[in-house]
Amino acid sequence: MANLVLALVSRPAIGAPLILFVSYIIYQLFPKPSNLPDLPIIGARKGDWFPILQAKIRNSLNVKAALNSAYIQYRNQAAILPLIDSGNIIYLPRSDTKFASEQPTNMLSMHESAQQHLQTDYTTVDPSLTHDPIHLELVTTTLTKEVGNLIPDLVEEIQHCVSKQLGNSTDWSEICIMESAQKMLSGITNRAFLGIPLCRNEEMLKLGIAFTQNIPLSSMMMRLFPSFVKPLVAPLVTRSNRIHTREFEKILEPEIKARLEEYDSQNEHIKSGRNDYLQWLIEQAKEIGNPKNWQVGALAQRVLLLNFASIHTTTFAVTHALLDIASSSPDLVLELRGEVEGVLKQHDGKWNKRAVAQLEKLDSAIRESQRKNSIVSIGVSRTVVAEKGVTFPSGTHVPKGLRIAVPGYSVLQDSEIYPEPKTYKPLRFYDARQNEADEYVKSARNALPTATQDFLVWGLGRNACPGRVFASNEIKMLLAYVLLNYDIEHLTERPRNTWISQNRILPMKATLRVRRRTRS
Repeated sequence: MANLVLALVSRPAIGAPLILFVSYIIYQLFPKPSNLPDLPIIGARKGDWFPILQAKIRNSLNVKAALNSAYIQYRNQAAILPLIDSGNIIYLPRSDTKFASEQPTNMLSMHESAQQHLQTDYTTVDPSLTHDPIHLELVTTTLTKEVGNLIPDLVEEIQHCVSKQLGNSTDWSEICIMESAQKMLSGITNRAFLGIPLCRNEEMLKLGIAFTQNIPLSSMMMRLFPSFVKPLVAPLVTRSNRIHTREFEKILEPEIKARLEEYDSQNEHIKSGRNDYLQWLIEQAKEIGNPKNWQVGALAQRVLLLNFASIHTTTFAVTHALLDIASSSPDLVLELRGEVEGVLKQHDGKWNKRAVAQLEKLDSAIRESQRKNSIVSIGVSRTVVAEKGVTFPSGTHVPKGLRIAVPGYSVLQDSEIYPEPKTYKPLRFYDARQNEADEYVKSARNALPTATQDFLVWGLGRNACPGRVFASNEIKMLLAYVLLNYDIEHLTERPRNTWISQNRILPMKATLRVRRRTRS
């Protein structure tokens, strides 16, 4: 034994990972006494020696099967969902969804749950910014309010980015759809966040995209380690995060400093003519009055955090929508294109907020694509922070510190809610709109940015995605432009999605053949 220890110490490249692995196994086999309620364990089998550990392994190897099984077997009661990278989740029945989404933050905290899932204390350079997310307040208020005013700039950037990524040739060319969508959306989104010319800075866009990839990968790795090991492995696991953040800051620094000088030199009652997220962030920081908020690093990192929150979700949405549309009947492209042409004709060929809202068929096609392919596996993820725990309508009492969730993926695939759930029906929500008697309900209940108990793609309640109105408009205008100006070759078979633990992954290498249309 002594010789083995000496050998491991003398070869740290082998010894360190081995010690970490052994510590993790011991940590999982012999966990500290927990306050888990007495509930069935999803994935456990009769005769298991270590039911939680064995269920974790089974569930993590096939999360889709575990979720579907739990949705049927525990439809009206809570159960424990053990996952290797997420711990033990109290999986509540669907009937608890509304209650869970409505609880105040001193009872159930989405912030705590997100911090744990994204491991922001390790995956971000300055974790204090995620603990004080003032940048998200601007999304809920200013960004949503300014969508209409931003549309002309977004239209211009869509034309620029699509032309750059899809080309202008009238001959067929093959593109990697996810890669192209990511690059287009990075430029378009940063037009609203940073304005010209920064939104066309290639190096900055690359860094923003890299960061959106860093966070999910590094957080998934960090979740595998017990708390006492995380400070040791974090510097290695999150190295790329720090490099990309610092480089991103360097590029934004001259612009941020110039804007801060301009702000300080002007009359406090006169606001800058700039209308983008960075400017709102500077004005917010100055109004709050804490100097830390207007430091270059803080401002740049808040923009970068918003890049992460925005770009990966819209990239998934656009990629899925294009794959679904391309693999549907060719008549669908003609129908959607006809709608776009008709709406533009009504508005003298120019986009505005009202015109985008009138794209009801395209709106439905995107919402249906989200229903069928959403990254949501579990919904309304919250951490119980109330001292005495929380008792849910189903009768389940969950102690403080535990994480809860409700069915997400399984609801979107429930045939009682969505007939023929495995089939992509692009006009599913459009038809539902036509069947509504009340005009307001018709326009709202089945629209793309609407969050409901049966559609948790955006979350639900007070913590629903704050940027969903901006994202919906951005996605619709981008797809409208592509459909109007490009032919998309029909796909005989849609590339399949895959699962990695609880993460539903789109076909990242899928390709489409496109060509520029010749329009009279």
